[in-house]
Amino acid sequence: MRIDILSIFPEMFVGPFEHSIIKRAQESKLAEIHIHNIRDYTTNKHKRVDNYAYGPGAGMVMMIQPIADLIEKLTSERNYDEIIYTSPDGNLFNQSTANYLSLKNNIIILCGHYKGIDQRLRDKYFTMELSIGDYVLTGGELASMVIADAIIRLIPGVLSDETSALTDSFQDGLLSPPVYTRPYEYDGMKVPDILLSGNDAEIEKWRLEEAIRKTKTLRPDLWEKLEG
Repeated sequence: MRIDILSIFPEMFVGPFEHSIIKRAQESKLAEIHIHNIRDYTTNKHKRVDNYAYGPGAGMVMMIQPIADLIEKLTSERNYDEIIYTSPDGNLFNQSTANYLSLKNNIIILCGHYKGIDQRLRDKYFTMELSIGDYVLTGGELASMVIADAIIRLIPGVLSDETSALTDSFQDGLLSPPVYTRPYEYDGMKVPDILLSGNDAEIEKWRLEEAIRKTKTLRPDLWEKLEG
């Protein structure tokens, strides 16, 4: 998989993408992440990437020219399955979307800024618009990191145990059940006996019951969707 990220602050990606699982995925050639500085594609001498919005009101808008030129360059070099814009008014990014995107070969992610991008760019180029939550960030860089991380970890071979991702929260619409490790007893609290029973069928039944209980308690909105 190749992910091209378009940003006006490419230096923000140095730390997150050079450690842990994301680093291993790149080193093993399971994923490529390319960060592109939008300012490199401006035609004005001040490398400006924003301008005033038409009409009254505060806030700037990202300029058409550098973004369009960069997207045109990339799409002339290869075919992209999805061209994504990170925006607070995009569709809410979730596990189902991560699963879908993990099956793609080439993806572009544009990091939004200011009041956003010119609507004509959205209409012409973008196949998907995503938000990571109902709040506003100073820019789409953090959102693009979240999206890339959630996608890449699902690629076969990235995680040491490929079945691990299949039992994560949200994969089946439920939160994950509680997990326990050694020691057996800590501060007077013991591991549930069922987990030491050796009865795999009963353990899985317990895990499902606990996942349902946890989802009903912590995320009743998810449970309502499952019931509906």
